[in-house]
Amino acid sequence: MAMDLTLVWAGIISLAIIGYVVLDGFDLGLGMLFAVFPKRRDRDVMMNSVAPVWDGNETWLVMGGGGLFAAFPFAYALILPALYIPIIAMLLALVFRGVAFEFRWKTERWRGVWDLSFIGGSALAAFAQGVTLGGLIQGIEVDLATRSYAGGAFDFLTPFSVLTGLSVMIGYMLLGATWLVMKTEGDLQARARFWSWVMAVGTVASILVVSLFTPYLEPAYFARWFTFPSILFAGIVPLAVAATVVLLFRSLHVNHHDYRPFFLSLGLFVLSFVGLGVSLYPYVVPPSVTIWDAAAPEASQIFMLFGAAVLLPLIVGYTAYAYWVFRGKIDPEEGYH
Repeated sequence: MAMDLTLVWAGIISLAIIGYVVLDGFDLGLGMLFAVFPKRRDRDVMMNSVAPVWDGNETWLVMGGGGLFAAFPFAYALILPALYIPIIAMLLALVFRGVAFEFRWKTERWRGVWDLSFIGGSALAAFAQGVTLGGLIQGIEVDLATRSYAGGAFDFLTPFSVLTGLSVMIGYMLLGATWLVMKTEGDLQARARFWSWVMAVGTVASILVVSLFTPYLEPAYFARWFTFPSILFAGIVPLAVAATVVLLFRSLHVNHHDYRPFFLSLGLFVLSFVGLGVSLYPYVVPPSVTIWDAAAPEASQIFMLFGAAVLLPLIVGYTAYAYWVFRGKIDPEEGYH
């Protein structure tokens, strides 16, 4: 029973993480794309396209972090000290970005400053998320005798974590650009489609480079991807990624395909997340702590599961409703004020 509950909670936290990445990723990407859309009218339309939904996306981040603390406290106690700097940087960037989102509408004199703050906050948050991911994938040094983090404050900072940080930035800009293709029309949409091409090429290249490096970080990763019979199951992921990439470029080539590029880009992120799961499972803190090693007591998992059974459908429901209500193209003459 304990093993099943641990897997359930691993699934819930994974759902929360991927929910945050795909939902908040596109508005972080849109914030970074402000840099290549300098006109005020374009920036107003871009911001109006996410204004009704952007601040609800962080719900998934809170759920993922809170769920990790409650369901896997040992993992939480190891991951936070190891990745404290990029996590704090991410949170501060998200706060500063939220302030910039509100203040740019309230001033004329300082609008340019808040636009730059929005760009910088979005870029730092995306980069910090990627560095956090890379720091986790490359492994965290653990003293199992004292059940504590045994590394230094900057052990996370390596060429690989910088690579994953830049990769996440590029991937988020792909989501942001394809979101604009879906939500806008005319000249703005045409330029968004161009940047979707650029970021799609960059995202595919990033996936290839990170995928080539990852198996050599830990012997367990290599075994999962390149030994029999694991390769029979793991090999499905790169094939699915390749098929999604082909469909994505085809959809970007057809001008009347407004919705497909965005959803195919989301699919690319989901498949990349699945590939990450293939590498890491069953470790929550690689290379030494599994999800069962880090899990809370069975009674705690059962108690929390009742709460999750109520909250998770509510979060999914109101998120889906918000996106449904504000579906369709954005009206350039209306929006957030």
